[in-house]
Amino acid sequence: MSSGGQYRDRSSGMPTWVENVKEYSSRAEDVIDTWSQPIKPYLPALGRFLIVVTFLEDAMRILMQWNDQAMYLNHFRSMPKFIAHLFLFINVVQIMTSASTMVIVRRFTEYSVGLLLFIIVFQGLGYGLITDLNFFLRNLSVVGGLLMVLSDSFAEKKKNIFAGIPSISETDRRIYFQLAGRVLLVFLFLGFVLRSEWSILRIFVSLVGFGACIMVAVGFKARWSAVFLIMLLSILNVAVNNFWTFHAKHPHRDFLRYDFFQTLSIMGGLLLLVNMGPGGISLDERKKVT
Repeated sequence: MSSGGQYRDRSSGMPTWVENVKEYSSRAEDVIDTWSQPIKPYLPALGRFLIVVTFLEDAMRILMQWNDQAMYLNHFRSMPKFIAHLFLFINVVQIMTSASTMVIVRRFTEYSVGLLLFIIVFQGLGYGLITDLNFFLRNLSVVGGLLMVLSDSFAEKKKNIFAGIPSISETDRRIYFQLAGRVLLVFLFLGFVLRSEWSILRIFVSLVGFGACIMVAVGFKARWSAVFLIMLLSILNVAVNNFWTFHAKHPHRDFLRYDFFQTLSIMGGLLLLVNMGPGGISLDERKKVT
């Protein structure tokens, strides 16, 4: 036996611990596939609903606080009253409600996603939040979820294309949107790491979560990492963004509720990642080819 041979797998040349990690992660993926089979047909619909739930909640909140919202825009953003009401109407009726509904029912998906991407910028400018780092990072993740919706729509188009008709452009667009979507999805976790006080538990959770985010971004064991992030975000969302424990008039309630539903949207993007996989530009796909 050569020196150090006991620490390496002779057939692959890899250290034994790497082979063990690969074996355990493969088993974990098998378990995930087995347990997810009953709900797998519903994952795309659930993912699309969760992705747009932050827009639907925002629309409902604006409707219930219409006068307060208009007053804020008038007094603090120096919008004339008519422009403030028009701004709110465009947000609620023309874009958020109708575009979100179209995403859920899978109609005019490309146009609907484009409108929702526009509303993110439109609201950021209107409310003066475009330079807020936490707002920026969270909305990058929401953009990632919307790009996953686009990728999913291109996959559906590909199924409907007749055999023999070239579909390279659709395939290429899907691959690149999947790459951009899964990279942007993980920015929410960076926002979580940066915004609160540090503790031993927080450092541990941040390190573990950051590792899973890197795996999602590069597409290595992406499905397993996405499932782990969904479970982690579910716990953190309930523990950190517990808006229901605050009084209805408490100033932090609306901020926590906004963060809660945004986190749900990003979990929806991760669900689509679990359903579709990481796409062609990923380490997982590269291993299949080699």
